[in-house]
Amino acid sequence: MNNLLEINNVIKTYGDFTALNNVSLQIPKGSVFGLLGPNGAGKTSLIRIINQITMPDSGTILLDGEPLSPKHIADIGYLPEERGLYKSMKVGEQALYLAQLKGLSKEDAKKRLKYWFEKFDISSWWDKKIEELSKGMAQKVQFIVTVMHQPKLLIFDEPFSGFDPINAQLIAKEILQLRDEGATIIFSTHRMESVEELCDDIALIHKSNKILDGKLIDIKRKFRTNTFEIGITTNNKEQILQVIEEKFEVIPADFKLFGDEFICNVKLTKNQTSNDLLSVLSNHGEVKHFVEKIPSANDIFIEAVSKNN
Repeated sequence: MNNLLEINNVIKTYGDFTALNNVSLQIPKGSVFGLLGPNGAGKTSLIRIINQITMPDSGTILLDGEPLSPKHIADIGYLPEERGLYKSMKVGEQALYLAQLKGLSKEDAKKRLKYWFEKFDISSWWDKKIEELSKGMAQKVQFIVTVMHQPKLLIFDEPFSGFDPINAQLIAKEILQLRDEGATIIFSTHRMESVEELCDDIALIHKSNKILDGKLIDIKRKFRTNTFEIGITTNNKEQILQVIEEKFEVIPADFKLFGDEFICNVKLTKNQTSNDLLSVLSNHGEVKHFVEKIPSANDIFIEAVSKNN
């Protein structure tokens, strides 16, 4: 079986409000799956159902081919957006307690915590209380207690909240390492640059409905517009603009280059190729910049949600 988690036709309502409307997803094994959507889209409701905090009104969920049941709680690690550490407890005492709740023996928990605390260079925090730590420091502890029991499925909800860029990169590296070691990861965030960096597959939920899903690279291909950013050094910007406009559709540019090159965006028709454009440019100056505008995850998010509205 290629999917660790299969969500089939899940519906969840709260009174007259529909939080999830017949949502189906397939989460491939050993992947980072981006669960995306605006605030209130239904992502948290779905995450709570996967964690068996609430139950769906209808639909089924399979984890590794089996109907989701209480025995699977040990197979899931969940890092919620709203953190849940006890502020007055010492870091080490709390980590040991949470590890044992996940089914680890005290001896195994100590070994695994020693590994992670040394890896993150936080061994000196063992006897500190959570309330003595910064938000980012507490976040590191929360990450460790989420992953240390080596679950099949990890769910990270805004995992970079509270981190500076250096520590955010550290956690991103660890997430990819966990994936490479066989974990399947659901990653929910509003940071689209993190989606670009980490996600193999994505799904976008809006107003309780799934509006797109698939491999990120395939979705990018679907949203591409055959538009190119160009920058060219020329002695006559008006002339080169006139030449380009005679053959292609020219769109104002919103990018910057280091020099004083003439810049614009050019959209090709189905019958035109990038070589056609490059040939015209080469005859009228020195081409300094020539890049296809591949839509970013942020571009796709905004376009898909706007169309759905």
